Amino acid sequence: MKPFRRRSTGSSLMLALLLCIQQSQAITLDLQNTDSIKSAAKIVANDMVSYYTGYRPGDVPGNLPAPYYWWEAGAMFGALIDYWYFTGDDSYNAITTQAMLHQVGPDKDFMPPNQTKTEGNDDQSFWGMAALSAAENNFPNPPQDEPQWLALAQAVFNTQAARWDTTSCAGGLKWQIFSFNGGYNYKNTISNGCFFNMGSRLAVYTKNQTYADWADRMWDWCSAIGLRDDQYFFYDGSDDLLNCTKLDHLQWTYNAGTFLVGAANMYNYTNGSPVWESRLNGIISGINKIFLKNNIIYEQACEPVGTCNIDQRSFKAYLARWIAAAIVRAPFTYDRLKPILETSAQAAAASCTGGVNGTSCGLRWTTGSFDGSTGVGEQMSALEVIQSNLITVSAGPVTEGSGGTSKGNPSAGTTSDIGPGDLHAQPVTTADRVGAAILTVLICLVVMGGAWWIMV
Repeated sequence: MKPFRRRSTGSSLMLALLLCIQQSQAITLDLQNTDSIKSAAKIVANDMVSYYTGYRPGDVPGNLPAPYYWWEAGAMFGALIDYWYFTGDDSYNAITTQAMLHQVGPDKDFMPPNQTKTEGNDDQSFWGMAALSAAENNFPNPPQDEPQWLALAQAVFNTQAARWDTTSCAGGLKWQIFSFNGGYNYKNTISNGCFFNMGSRLAVYTKNQTYADWADRMWDWCSAIGLRDDQYFFYDGSDDLLNCTKLDHLQWTYNAGTFLVGAANMYNYTNGSPVWESRLNGIISGINKIFLKNNIIYEQACEPVGTCNIDQRSFKAYLARWIAAAIVRAPFTYDRLKPILETSAQAAAASCTGGVNGTSCGLRWTTGSFDGSTGVGEQMSALEVIQSNLITVSAGPVTEGSGGTSKGNPSAGTTSDIGPGDLHAQPVTTADRVGAAILTVLICLVVMGGAWWIMV
């Protein structure tokens, strides 16, 4: 055993000074003050973007470096679209547009050659949902000769509708798109939930009944298979080699979240249907039972035992994102859902005392302090739950009939019959060109400006 060595006075003073500096840089959050929420969101967003290198010359726009997978990059740009919508700060718009357009792929459906061989339905969905958020939020449109946000979301939806699989389990989407990938025989809740999410939102945005029909079909299928039970618990998935007779009973925040916002949009689309109101109340009750601790969101399947992987560390971001969106589409949920965003945002901000700047956010908000876990998922989760508290001062989302400017194409992604009815499609009359539209020099200036802001 090494002899005990007393720490020098100088070392103690240095440690105290460092702790003092870190504390002074910690994020403060006053939920009664709009500027405070925006300021906190700015700090968290900048720390999140610091992980992204795709804007650099020679790097690939839209890709996060290892160990992050492609789908999480799409989710991150969805968070930045939300950030612009809530705060009005366009600091990250350039890199977001560049990334989104670079990853659309030759068929303009978010199946780029650098990802397609390993791409799952859920992976594609997170990019499609980001594009749909851009349409709903009136995020600045791409140049006219580039793919447009609404059309991209429609293309993703259409490609997935064509994959509806009746060879097992009486329907549903497989996790993987191609049979040579592991997980091809798994019908997971998030892939099917994201399809429900997009269908319900497209129904509200376009007023096209076909999207609502698909959303109804997906809800009924998930309920019949048991991916949703009578307590409104949403399980991870099922093996279609067993005809979905056995379930993986793990529960994740993002599965409940994607059905929450989908149900809220169906409630909105059906003008307050009692059926969808009841379902919404059921989902909220399930979330309260499983994913809240002292009214703070937590990932109950992995946080308590410290086993959350890279993907799972981002899941709370999507529940927070979709809680906010559900409140907007179904205002009767405000009293039950808004307090969750408030307590979770305060807890998340309290965790943001790590890293070299003393503002990096941790994973476990329930501890009341930074837990040492850092990354894109941790930052994105804190960002979404903090900025979502601006829903009461933000303009509502738009639709095609209420100020939406994004151009759609109901036939995008398919030229064949895709399911119940058709999408009343018109043939495509112009070709879109794939590629980045934003100059790298401009993007570098934007990122350096964000870094300067944090240093000041």
